Amino acid sequence: MRYLVLLFLFPFISHAQNLDDYNQERLKLTENLMVGLGSWSVANMGVSGVGWATTDNEAKYFHQMNVMWSGVNMIIALPSYFKAKKTDPKGISFSETWRTQHIKEKVFLFNTALDLVYVSGGFYLKQRALVDANNYHRYRGWGNSLIMQGGCLFILDLTATILHTKHRKNKLQGFWDKMDAIDLGMSANGIGFQIYL
Repeated sequence: MRYLVLLFLFPFISHAQNLDDYNQERLKLTENLMVGLGSWSVANMGVSGVGWATTDNEAKYFHQMNVMWSGVNMIIALPSYFKAKKTDPKGISFSETWRTQHIKEKVFLFNTALDLVYVSGGFYLKQRALVDANNYHRYRGWGNSLIMQGGCLFILDLTATILHTKHRKNKLQGFWDKMDAIDLGMSANGIGFQIYL
């Protein structure tokens, strides 16, 4: 009887282990992406902090915007990193995993499109500099910073979208297919299930 119970429970234990592994990989992927964003921010703060203090004109405003932009990136990167780090991958339900996965993919895809808006804003500021002599250096510096920051964020967000989507398709979709092998049904005689091997 004990072996029959273990035989009955094995597919569920196996699926739970696969789901735990999937969530562990998903969280690690998010951690790594946030380390990348945080590293980019720290490097920008260091280099542009010095640049802001030691340069003039267009370069000063370029570095100024980089420092401000890096502060925002750190506000995003740190909480995201620590949330992924402290989340226990064990016991997250399939529906919660599926929901979280799709939200992540949509957020990164939305951010990818938003990054193009930042780049466009940078080009707008550079054009605006041509007709506003009083703010020429400011607009050019800020514009170049927006183009660079938006371009780098575009690469990061597009990479994150691709990696998370690929991870889902390679791992979570296979898990979903395995769940299709379990059929649960009800009849007037009771509840039953079948496992297709």
